[in-house]
Amino acid sequence: MIDYDKVVSKSAFKLKPSGIRKFFDIAQQIEGVISLGVGEPDFHTPWSIRRTAITSLEKGKTVYTANSGLIELRQAISKYTENKIGVKYNVQDEIIVTVGGSEAIDLAIRSIVEKDDEVLVVEPCFVCYSPIVELTGGTVVPLMTKIEDDFRLTAKDLREKITPKTKLLILPFPNNPTGAVMRKEHLEEIAEVLRDTNIIVISDEIYAELTYGDKHVSIASIDGMRERTIMINGFSKAFAMTGWRLGYVAGPNEILKHMLKIHQYAIMSSPTTSQYAAIEALNNCDADVKKMVNEYNMRRRFLVDNFNRIGLECFNPEGAFYVFPSIKSTGLTSEEFCEKLVFSQKVAVVPGNAFGECGEGYIRVSYAYSLNHLREAICRIEDFLSDIKNIK
Repeated sequence: MIDYDKVVSKSAFKLKPSGIRKFFDIAQQIEGVISLGVGEPDFHTPWSIRRTAITSLEKGKTVYTANSGLIELRQAISKYTENKIGVKYNVQDEIIVTVGGSEAIDLAIRSIVEKDDEVLVVEPCFVCYSPIVELTGGTVVPLMTKIEDDFRLTAKDLREKITPKTKLLILPFPNNPTGAVMRKEHLEEIAEVLRDTNIIVISDEIYAELTYGDKHVSIASIDGMRERTIMINGFSKAFAMTGWRLGYVAGPNEILKHMLKIHQYAIMSSPTTSQYAAIEALNNCDADVKKMVNEYNMRRRFLVDNFNRIGLECFNPEGAFYVFPSIKSTGLTSEEFCEKLVFSQKVAVVPGNAFGECGEGYIRVSYAYSLNHLREAICRIEDFLSDIKNIK
């Protein structure tokens, strides 16, 4: 009889399951649950994008593309980044089309990080960064952001964590789960710390289109940072294309040529139909994105106002589609709060510590759901808080 403990790699064995998926799976097993746990837009992919995909299938455009992606799509991406963030990338060797932003993150980390390299990870953050670093043999060094700093990375905190082993900084803004953004003046301060180092930045900008105040600024646009920044983006969030599994990475050829080799062996090329759809998204769907952002903004204001009203202090997010209210006043841990809430009131949210230790005492609530769902969820959460007070 085979001993699987001796077969599975130690690195894979040590990986913890995603805290997001845990509560999503619980929610699926409970009838009548309102799930606000997964960051998936409730909008249909805009019709013109779907129509373009259908047309490409009807014309038989179902063969492999170039490893880097369709040249027409890379041209659209280059034009898009130039218009949106003021940075132009060479379509031949500075852009790779990937299977979602997640593959882009994996490629970037694996192409840079080796055993014992230190990787600075801004937390709270999306759950995949640290596990991928650990699989490469690197060491994760958390950069814990605080509500007093509006959950932004400060130059002081960055400087204090840099050592001779520091290889990489992962900078995820607009941020999941907090909704925090880094404005130009904040990025200038970070750039000042990094300019005279060999530290590379992975800038995860998947929520770049989803901001509710100032326009998104990429650290790649800051003087001296293009050459040291790997910029990651995709189509899932802004264009409601989660299931299409398409993203991209842009950056200096000196790094991307090595990322492309990994991509060639692991993936070969991204889904062809999705690539044709993405061209339409970038070229003709600004109005659709704006409409969705306006709807998210209304939901954002509703949740922030109501969480504060019912006694859960809520940071006002300026990007993405999550709120990150504090539940410290309840006396419960993040996981206790979420477990009790889902079983007693059938509302599924994600504990803040799933996104890093500094997320303890918070929960993440997605507003990529209808206003009716959010209204009902707030009523149930308010009832839950009343029950807690009565027990005390």
